[in-house]
Amino acid sequence: MIPLPEHELVFSFTRSSGPGGQNVNKTATKVVLRWAVACSDAIPEAVRERFLTRHARRVTRDGEVVLTSDRTRERERNMTDVRAKLAALLAEVALAPKRRRPTKPGPGARERRLDGKRVQAAKKRGRGAVLPEQD
Repeated sequence: MIPLPEHELVFSFTRSSGPGGQNVNKTATKVVLRWAVACSDAIPEAVRERFLTRHARRVTRDGEVVLTSDRTRERERNMTDVRAKLAALLAEVALAPKRRRPTKPGPGARERRLDGKRVQAAKKRGRGAVLPEQD
């Protein structure tokens, strides 16, 4: 996991539409997290590029990621939840994907493929037109 400095994370709180009954009408428990990923120095350049590519639809024009949480009735638990969401997004792109080594099918695989084609061809040949019987 990549630790992010607190000064890069901007939290705001609004009224929630989640659980809480009538209490949600008077308390601001929904957490909105904004993080300027485009100008963050906390993550390596390669990770930033993968993040911006992978999660492009979550990034605003200003280069900010906006995440929200209103799952619970408590502000602190929603803050923990929104941080976990951000950590999960970063964990997806933290490790570089393995480069694919091009391979070719082995001799056994080629033989099985050709055997299957022979069986299919014989099946199709057997479906030919029926000739009338000659006496």
